[in-house]
Amino acid sequence: MNLDNLARVDLNLLVILQVLLEEQSVTRAAHRLHLSQSAVSKSLNRLREALDDPLFQRTAHGLKPTAHALALRQKLLPVLQNLYQLTQPPTFHPASSQRHFTFSMVESAYETLIPYFIGPLLQQAPSVKLDSYVWTEKSMQDLQQGQIDFGIAGRDIHPQSDFKIEHVPEGIEYQTLFNDHQVCLVRKNHPILKIIESGNWDQAQYLAMSHVQVRCEGNDWWALDYHLANLGLHRHLSTTVPDFYGAASVCAHTDLIFTLPSSFAIHAQKLYSLESVPLPFDFMPMAYVFLWHERNNQEPGHQWFRELIFNSVDNAMANNHIIQTGVPKG
Repeated sequence: MNLDNLARVDLNLLVILQVLLEEQSVTRAAHRLHLSQSAVSKSLNRLREALDDPLFQRTAHGLKPTAHALALRQKLLPVLQNLYQLTQPPTFHPASSQRHFTFSMVESAYETLIPYFIGPLLQQAPSVKLDSYVWTEKSMQDLQQGQIDFGIAGRDIHPQSDFKIEHVPEGIEYQTLFNDHQVCLVRKNHPILKIIESGNWDQAQYLAMSHVQVRCEGNDWWALDYHLANLGLHRHLSTTVPDFYGAASVCAHTDLIFTLPSSFAIHAQKLYSLESVPLPFDFMPMAYVFLWHERNNQEPGHQWFRELIFNSVDNAMANNHIIQTGVPKG
C-alpha cells in the first residue's frame, strides 16, 4: 500500500461516488448528501480525473455506470462500512466477545481471588479467553508496555517502605482490592507452641527462630525484612523457595516458621498440618492492588473486566469469604 498516494485522495469523494452509484442521478445524489447539484458535479469531475475513467454516461434515464464504476461498486461499500466503523466509539459485548485478556497475579492471591471472579466471568463472557501469569519483577514493565492487560500485586502500606502503594510507575493506575496482614505458620506440635501458650511469644523469640521465605518479584527480602533492618534487626532466613505452597510444605515438615499474608495461610492449612500464630510485634498491613495502564481507562472491554473484578471481590468480602481474620477492606 502506498500511503503517500492515498493521502492525496479525498475520502469524501468515495462517499459521493457510492451515493451516485446508488441513485444514478446527480439531482437525487445532491438531495441525499445535502449538497448543491453543482458541488456534486464538480466532485464527479474530480473522481473522473483521479480514477482516470468517465465512471458514468448520461442517458435519458439518468447516469449509467461504466464497467469500471460497476467494478468499484463491488469493493466500495465494504470499504466505506469499515471506515464508518472506525469513526464509532469502541464497544464491548461480553456475551458475544472473543477477546483475549492477560494478567499477572502474585501467587499468594491466586487461590484467594480467582475462585470469586472466574465464575462470573465465564457466565457473562463464555467465549472470552483469559491467560494468567505469576507476577514477577518484570510484570510492571510488561504492564507499561502492553504485554499484559492487568496485574494484581501485593504492596506494603508501611510509610517508610520502598514497596508502598504510591510507588508505582507513571501511567499505571491502581485500586486497592483488600488489605491483609502477616501471620505465622508452624507445624503441628512445634515446640514454639508451648512458649506461645505460656504467653512468652515476643519479637525476640520470633527472631531466634529459623525461617522459610518465598522469593517474591526476584527479592529474597520482603517489606518485613526491610522494616526489621531499619531497627537493626534481621531474621535468619534458613531456606528461600520460589512459591507459597512449597514454603508451606517445608514448614509442615520442619521446625522452620513461615510468615505470610493471612488470606493465603487459610488455604495452606487446608493442605498441610499447620498452626497459625500471630506475628508477635506490630507491623503495618499490606494491600492487594489491581493495576492497569491509563491508556485503557476508557476502553469498554477493560472497563468491564475491572468492574467484574471489583464487584466480585466486594461480594466475597461482604460474605467474609476472602478474609476471615477481621482485616478491614481499604
